[in-house]
Amino acid sequence: MYGPEFAADPHGVYDRLRVYGPLAPVEVAPGVGALLVLDYRAALDLLHDPVTWSKDSRVWQDTIPEDSPIRPMMSWRPNVFFSDGEAHTRYRQVITDSFDRIEPHVMRGHVQELADSLIARFGADGEADLISQYARVLPLLLFNRVFGLPDSYSDRLVSALSALFEANTPEEAAAGNAAFESYIGELAAAKKRERGADLTSWFMDHPAGLSDEEVIHQIVLTMGAGHEPTTNLIGNALARMLSDDRYYSTLSGGALTPRDAILDVLQNEPPISNYSAHFPTRDVLFHGTWIRKGQLVLVSYAAANTQHGRTAPGQGGGTGGSGGGAHLAWAAGPHSCPVHRPALLIATTAIERLTAWLSDIELRVAFDTLEWRNGPFHRALAELPARFTPIVPDQAGATPWKSSPSSSTPQAATSTARPTASAGSGQRPG
Repeated sequence: MYGPEFAADPHGVYDRLRVYGPLAPVEVAPGVGALLVLDYRAALDLLHDPVTWSKDSRVWQDTIPEDSPIRPMMSWRPNVFFSDGEAHTRYRQVITDSFDRIEPHVMRGHVQELADSLIARFGADGEADLISQYARVLPLLLFNRVFGLPDSYSDRLVSALSALFEANTPEEAAAGNAAFESYIGELAAAKKRERGADLTSWFMDHPAGLSDEEVIHQIVLTMGAGHEPTTNLIGNALARMLSDDRYYSTLSGGALTPRDAILDVLQNEPPISNYSAHFPTRDVLFHGTWIRKGQLVLVSYAAANTQHGRTAPGQGGGTGGSGGGAHLAWAAGPHSCPVHRPALLIATTAIERLTAWLSDIELRVAFDTLEWRNGPFHRALAELPARFTPIVPDQAGATPWKSSPSSSTPQAATSTARPTASAGSGQRPG
């Protein structure tokens, strides 16, 4: 599942794996085997049974090589993803309570302003890679802001995580990780000195009483787990919109909307397609397969969602399912995504903003020639080349340059986040 064949046609692989039944043996890294849950009902049974299934990977991780490429994603940490029971409930409450303090209109205002600043960078070019220049950058600019550092720090976060996720050598990955750790250390130190109206401060002051180490791990988890899925959700939905004529009319008031594209993606091409790593607490017979205690079992959201067929772009039901059914893109049960509503708002706003400014945007290549990044867990485009009529700062009418401050204007280096009451108050088109 880590090679180019899987990246090019994951659904073809799922179809071949179904001969094994609800679960199939796979290899997620060289020499690292797992069982992949392909069946929707089996996926729900697993995700709703925290007694039989644990998220703690410590025993399992000791069985794989130290240099395995899968180890960074799967090694245990004291965070909401790798915890069970009371610890998981405690960590999750911190995250959900803190995100709930950001009003949707404030979050939307942040996304609109940051989207405008990115569009202003490439709007005059008439073309752009919507992954590297937009979908991958926007969530990081947003995280930098809502976690409490001024916008002048955002480029550091972007460069650190880009180096980490796109590394071609262990040395590049190590350098990216060191830069990310340095950024997180400065963020935590700034908030310990002076709190603000931001997620980091709310993590620190939550009644759950997280230790300094636990705060750091929740920040790292939230940024890492939020960045890749949001990037892929924006990119995959844009790819569908720009390759299907039914969405073109939407740009000038047609029937299909960015939300339709997002729901199609959540059903058919989930941004994180295969994850929900679980380990049985005992030997168990599960949907006809004997599984050893501690064996790695992954849930394939993509395979489970499309068990009874895939839908073409724009044909999903109102809830994103095939014919109106539910999807598992946010997982389910106690470990379902704790911030899926903000993620949906971010992706929808980002796409709406882009297509509002660049109303004739289209792909520069055919959809079926797009390249997908290798990897067992994600469904992620390597790039999304697009073209459009250039927009320039001095043209008549509203432009992104008039609706947000110049991205080159440095902001004061203060540790206090901007007050939420003033967020998103810049002038923007309706």
